[in-house]
Amino acid sequence: MKKGYFAISFADRKKFADTIAYLKKELSKNDTELLVFVDNYYFESHQEKEMMATAFAEIDTSDFLIAELTNKSIGVGIEVGYAFATNKPIIYIRQKEAPYSTTTAGCSEVVLEYKNKTDLVAQVSKALKLI
Repeated sequence: MKKGYFAISFADRKKFADTIAYLKKELSKNDTELLVFVDNYYFESHQEKEMMATAFAEIDTSDFLIAELTNKSIGVGIEVGYAFATNKPIIYIRQKEAPYSTTTAGCSEVVLEYKNKTDLVAQVSKALKLI
């Protein structure tokens, strides 16, 4: 089974709940598990070093990283940078019309703009065959 790390800001998680649930369900049909870090872990503000060490360990055990950056996020940028430095394939996703991150795009194997959750799943499924 392949494992993907889904990077999204904690602040945006609820906004994308339906899309992420659908993506996880559809990818599981292709023997791919998607770990959404902000769903699996919670840290207090004084636990920042533990949080980042845990995130990096999860990225280390993942086969690829998907970065949801419809809204730019410093934390997701750090996760992208770490994945890039450790040679993990990165898929950068954002909704159509969202601002483009040249930094994230420069680190990514694949850059996707999506209209809705169905479009996202179709594009991610194709991208996973390329990486």
